[in-house]
Amino acid sequence: MSVTPDGTSDLTRRRLLGRAAAAGLLATPAAGLLSGCLGSGDDEPDNQAEGEKSATNPLGVDAKAPLELYIFNGGLGTKYATDVHVPSYKKSFPEADVKFNQAEEMATVLQPRFTSEDPPDMVNNAGSKLMDQGALVQAGQVQDLTDLFNAPSLDIAGKTVKDTLVPGTIEQGSFNGKPYVLNYAFTVFGLWYSDKLFQANGWTAPKTWDEFTALLDKAKAAGKTGYAYAGANAAYYQYLVILTTAAKIGGADVLKNIDNLEDGAWTAEPVKQAAQMWGEIGSKYMLKAHLGLRHTEVQLQQNQDQVVFYPSGSWLENEQAKDTPAGFNYAVIPVPSASSSDKLPQTAIYAAAGEMYFVASKGKNPRGGMEYLRHMLSKEGAKGFTQLTKVLTVVQGATEGLTISPGLTSSEAMLKAAGSDYFAYRWDTWYKKMDDECRAATNELMFNGGDANKFVTRMQKVADAVKKDPSIEKFTR
Repeated sequence: MSVTPDGTSDLTRRRLLGRAAAAGLLATPAAGLLSGCLGSGDDEPDNQAEGEKSATNPLGVDAKAPLELYIFNGGLGTKYATDVHVPSYKKSFPEADVKFNQAEEMATVLQPRFTSEDPPDMVNNAGSKLMDQGALVQAGQVQDLTDLFNAPSLDIAGKTVKDTLVPGTIEQGSFNGKPYVLNYAFTVFGLWYSDKLFQANGWTAPKTWDEFTALLDKAKAAGKTGYAYAGANAAYYQYLVILTTAAKIGGADVLKNIDNLEDGAWTAEPVKQAAQMWGEIGSKYMLKAHLGLRHTEVQLQQNQDQVVFYPSGSWLENEQAKDTPAGFNYAVIPVPSASSSDKLPQTAIYAAAGEMYFVASKGKNPRGGMEYLRHMLSKEGAKGFTQLTKVLTVVQGATEGLTISPGLTSSEAMLKAAGSDYFAYRWDTWYKKMDDECRAATNELMFNGGDANKFVTRMQKVADAVKKDPSIEKFTR
C-alpha cells in the first residue's frame, strides 16, 4: 500500500474519493471530483499559514502570508473587492501579497482547483455556474466561520462581528447549525420597472393579482411585453417569484417544508396554485423568444422600454448601470397578492442575506480568508460595497450618511413596508440537483403551456430522490 505525500494512504484516499463521488461531487467525467476529503481536523493541511493572536489580529493571521481570492464577476462587478476590501486588508497586512482573481463561471474555473486540493483561500461562489455549496460543505472543503463571527468587529467598538449583522445572517449560511458561508449582500427581490415609464403612461404599480394582469393587458395593448425573464440562465429569478406567491398564499412554512424535504411539500396546494397562476402569465404575456436569451439581453430590452416588469434581486440596478438611460429610475414592488385570503400581506417579500462567500478549509491561508471577510463586514467595508454596487449588505447601519440611488431607495422602502414579513428558502444552495431541476421545470412551465401539475410533480419527484439518497447529506432548519 503506497502513501501520498501528506501521509494519507492510497486506500484511505480512495475510500474518501468514493464517498465524495457518492455525495454528488462528480460533476462530469472531465471535471472530476471536487474533493476527496470529508473534513476532519486530521485531514487539514499541516502547512497552513498561522500567526500570533492579538487584539488587532484576533484570528491569528500570518501577516506575511499570501492570500488568494476569487470573486464572481456578475451583477455586482468586482470593484468593491479591488477598490475597497483588498485595500482594507492590505492596510492591516501591508507585507501580504493579495492575489485577486475574477471569473464568470466559478465551477468551470475552480472545480479543478478543489479536485487537486489546491483551492484559493476565499471564494465568492455565485452565478449561473456556481459550485455545489452543499456538496462542498459535505466534503469538508469549507471552513467553519464560528471564529470569524465571534471575533471583534474591525471598526465598531465593543461589538463582535455577529453583533453587527442583520438578524438571520448567520443562520442563512449555516448547514445543520454550523456557519460555513457568509451571505454578504442583503438582497430584496421583487418586480422591477421604470418609474419614468409608469409616469409617462399614467400607470399605477399593482398590489393585487387582478391589478397586475390588468396592467399587463394595458402593456400588451401598447405594444410592450408586460412581463419577461431570460430562459437561458435566469430561471431561478422566476421560480423565486413562484415560490414567493406560494408563501403569500400558504404562509412561510410552505418554504420551510420544501427546505426540510417534507413529504408532499412541492405538491402542496399553495405551490400548485402559484405555479398555475404564473404559468398563465407565461402563456398569455411572455415572449417565447426570451427562452434562449441571457439575463442582460432581456434586461436591456427593459432599459429600452420594451419590457415592463422584470423579476430580479436588488443587484439589477448596478448590473444595468452602463445601459440604463438617464431618468429611467429603477423601482421595485412586491409580488402582488394572489387573493384576499392570502396568509401573508401584500407587502410581504422575499428578502435574505445572499451572495455566498466562503473560506476554503484546505487553502494555504484560511485565517487570512476569514480576516478578509472581517474586513468586508466592517462598517467602512460595507459602506464602500453599497456605494459601488447599489446593494445593501448584512452590516447594520452601514448606509448611514449615504446618498442612494433610485432603485436602492425603492428597495429600502419596500423592505421597510414589509416589516417582519420577509422570508427566504435555502434548498437551492443545499441541494444543487434540485436547483438544476427547478430551473428546467420553470422554463417548461413558463414557456411551454403552463402545466402546474407537471411542474409540482416534477419537483416533488426530484425532492423525493434527494431525500432517499443516502449519499447526500440532509440539512434542516
